[in-house]
Amino acid sequence: MAATILPDLGAEVLIPVCAVVGIVFSLVQWLLVSKVKLSPADAASATANNGKNGYSDYLIDEEENINDHSVVLKCAEIQTAISEGATSFLFTEYQYVGVFMAAFAVLIFLFLGSVEGFSTKSQPCTYDETKVCKPALATAVFSTVAFLLGGITSVVSGFLGMKIATYANARTTLEARKGVGKAFIVAFRSGAVMGFLLAANGLLVLYIAINLFKIYYGDDWGGLFEAITGYGLGGSSMALFGRVGGGIYTKAADVGADLVGKVERNIPEDDPRNPAVIADNVGDNVGDIAGMGSDLFGSYAESSCAALVVASISSFGINHELTAMLYPLIVSSVGILVCLITTLFATDFFEIKAVKEIEPALKKQLIISTVLMTVGIAVVTWIAVPSSFTIFNFGTQKVVKNWQLFLCVAVGLWAGLIIGFVTEYYTSNAYSPVQDVADSCRTGAATNVIFGLALGYKSVIIPIFAIAVSIFVSFTFAAMYGIAVAALGMLSTIATGLAIDAYGPISDNAGGIAEMAGMSHRIRERTDALDAAGNTTAAIGKGFAIGSAALVSLALFGAFVSRAHIVTVDVLTPKVFIGLIVGAMLPYWFSAMTMKSVGSAALKMVEEVRRQFNTIPGLMEGTAKPDYATCVKISTDASIKEMIPPGALVMLTPLIVGIFFGVETLSGVLAGSLVSGVQIAISASNTGGAWDNAKKYIEAGASEHARTLGPKGSDPHKAAVIGDTIGDPLKDTSGPSLNILIKLMAVESLVFAPFFATHGGLLFKIF
Repeated sequence: MAATILPDLGAEVLIPVCAVVGIVFSLVQWLLVSKVKLSPADAASATANNGKNGYSDYLIDEEENINDHSVVLKCAEIQTAISEGATSFLFTEYQYVGVFMAAFAVLIFLFLGSVEGFSTKSQPCTYDETKVCKPALATAVFSTVAFLLGGITSVVSGFLGMKIATYANARTTLEARKGVGKAFIVAFRSGAVMGFLLAANGLLVLYIAINLFKIYYGDDWGGLFEAITGYGLGGSSMALFGRVGGGIYTKAADVGADLVGKVERNIPEDDPRNPAVIADNVGDNVGDIAGMGSDLFGSYAESSCAALVVASISSFGINHELTAMLYPLIVSSVGILVCLITTLFATDFFEIKAVKEIEPALKKQLIISTVLMTVGIAVVTWIAVPSSFTIFNFGTQKVVKNWQLFLCVAVGLWAGLIIGFVTEYYTSNAYSPVQDVADSCRTGAATNVIFGLALGYKSVIIPIFAIAVSIFVSFTFAAMYGIAVAALGMLSTIATGLAIDAYGPISDNAGGIAEMAGMSHRIRERTDALDAAGNTTAAIGKGFAIGSAALVSLALFGAFVSRAHIVTVDVLTPKVFIGLIVGAMLPYWFSAMTMKSVGSAALKMVEEVRRQFNTIPGLMEGTAKPDYATCVKISTDASIKEMIPPGALVMLTPLIVGIFFGVETLSGVLAGSLVSGVQIAISASNTGGAWDNAKKYIEAGASEHARTLGPKGSDPHKAAVIGDTIGDPLKDTSGPSLNILIKLMAVESLVFAPFFATHGGLLFKIF
């Protein structure tokens, strides 16, 4: 086997250096955002000193004629309320999740330790009986440590994302007075802080964990990377609770605020008289930011773990080629540098002057990062991988060339871009699908719902073909390792993807703050334009998350099958087929739970908002203040209580199936849930996104067609609001949580595979 061009020391330096560069870059972006001041005194002094770009009118838009100080104070006050609400919810959520983490960590230790009866003696290696490897007890201990590390990193990523988003929302609102370009840059920089922190932290923690574990494992790389899979499990199990809990929170508030405020009382969105308005804005941060952050971190951790597990039993691991072994981490490191250059295009190289330039600027981010990353992957594959090597392929070793590996990663990367653009086509109101949905509102809510559902189902077609092609190409070239690195390719530009994604909720909050602070109509128009683009980018982000989840879970499935010593998965055997059909049902069961949770929480919210409008004198006139705290409490209590059953369903299914029915049935369950989960997730996310943007299309009234449907409060608009309300739990709770369901069940099965293989299938043993 040929050596790699990049020496081992080079790889060991490159990975942590890139991670540190990512962290430093995100701190620089944060400093730039913090220059926008939120207190009147600071704003005044900044005005005096600021001649930059001729912007001496620092925070005062001359035409506004409004008392600037009161507006700045009001924005600061609203921001504090949102930030406190989000922080207190996440702390409550993390207390519950912490208990779960501790309990599950004990479970991992007991199950994996019992494989060899807690013996501390060395044992023959799983894949090579002639060699001696570390005992199963070591795998149990280190898997548990990796699980806790992954969980903590996931929680920290989500929390930091939420903090920066609540820090930036009011600053975006204030910058909107100087023009849409300034506001865009603040929102985008803040998104970049989250994207780079998450990508760099995920990479750094994983790299440090591998090096620390290596001290004990030494040359037993198979055991080392088996234990590392716990990192992916920890990341995804936290993401599940973050996504489901945050999704229920945000949508309960949103549906309650919309139904009573817009439809019954005819007041605008984010009107300060609406009691649920603070809860709604808090929800954007805990669901879309903290939840999304944890989710993509989970995907990233799992695709890295899946690739490392397969590589450790291929020639990279057997011959102890460190640089080639760390290839997945090197791809991610270069991804951070590529995203850094890409971000500068949006913030420094080009300035946005008009509203119509916002969406193209965000799309350019995706295209630039994909093109640059393709070059980056080519260079990395050339220097970090031998020209020819072998990959473990279900018991045999398959010879692979380095150019084939490059194609595997590249096909994943470009499939991600295709999925992103198809999602944009189906959810942006610049294109005919959403305009048709808006047009169907003429005849009421029922036709709007029919058109929206049809759009969602149709939007599944191209993404599935893109995923299918990337699976076929990458498996043909490099077996399961190819699929794992294709998933990594899709996630290699995660920093840019997350920056674009986090930009959406920040802009949404900025619009809410502008409305609540009583700013002029013009400013609200600017924040609405930012928000509409943000809606589409959020849908693109979800598309990426779902596409990568499909590839990741297939790669994990392959690693599980290898590790559980299953030779073939035969659909015609009843054991496998019953698993297949039950697995395909699970996403429906899970969606039913999450949808109903949103419904019942929204019911309580609607009743509370109605009660306040009916019983607080002067609320509609604006002379009395609503009781925001009660609405925040309803959302918090509902989401904490309701996130447990769906979470339990996902976490317990692999354990119950593995213990009672064995690994063959479990492989059927994993395949079934993957196949049906991807379809439902894509259609749910896109249907919801399309309904939301159809409503915004009517509200904006930017085209002749849109004006015939408007204005706000017209019958077509009310029909659009109903569609949007139905779509809320689809696009922000059920849809995005499903990608965690398919990944999490696969990674959990992989971690527990030795236990299932040894002690599983109790029912079939009895009969």
